[in-house]
Amino acid sequence: MIRVSGLTYRVGGAEILRGLDLTIPEGGITALIGPNGAGKSTLLHCLSGLLRPSGGSVALGDMDPVTAEPEARARRVALLQQSPTVVSRLSVAELVSFGRWPHHRGRVTDQDRRVVREALAAFALGDLADRRIETLSGGQRQRAFVAMTWAQETPWMFLDEPLNALDPRHARDLMARMHALSRGTGRSIVIVLHDINAAAGWADRVVAMKDGCVMAEGATEAVLTGPRLGAIFDTPFEILQHAGRPVVVAR
Repeated sequence: MIRVSGLTYRVGGAEILRGLDLTIPEGGITALIGPNGAGKSTLLHCLSGLLRPSGGSVALGDMDPVTAEPEARARRVALLQQSPTVVSRLSVAELVSFGRWPHHRGRVTDQDRRVVREALAAFALGDLADRRIETLSGGQRQRAFVAMTWAQETPWMFLDEPLNALDPRHARDLMARMHALSRGTGRSIVIVLHDINAAAGWADRVVAMKDGCVMAEGATEAVLTGPRLGAIFDTPFEILQHAGRPVVVAR
């Protein structure tokens, strides 16, 4: 479980996060949603230990991600940031294998090779394993980076807007794969999303943010209501139903 208490983050005179109190239970997918500038990515980076909060605390179980040793943190948390750098001349398999570094520290074992093969298969990259990253489409490349994060085999995966620049087909495919993989694996995924319907369709829980504050948190259906989303995004919404899940329509 992640516990956030009184979390603040300031840059110069700007307060990006404003005294957040938040609990994220283990398991499934938790989506962070909100308008631009809400503080979603900053919160994710504080949870991962990449940013040091200005005040308050973050606890991943019994670990403070900021003060933890890098090796210990890398075994607990895997973070995929926005628009990861594309390293040319690397094959897909080589990129995914980077996720194993916290485990083998340069001494690759059969276990590491097995996990890489499983990650390639889980994200439908087996046929692309020997392709260079720069030759892939945007959707294939994003799957490769998510597979690398998955191969790190951490209890927590933090993904910062992994659907950016993906067409609807690839966005749906990626969300469906992560949803399926989060079931029964002991992995917990926290993901920043701009697409509210991606959260509606695949997230177990939603944390809705605005102006550096948590406006609502809980089960997806409970958070995604028309009045609540209208207040958060300053635009009217209608919530429809399809196949037992909410569909969000801006009006």
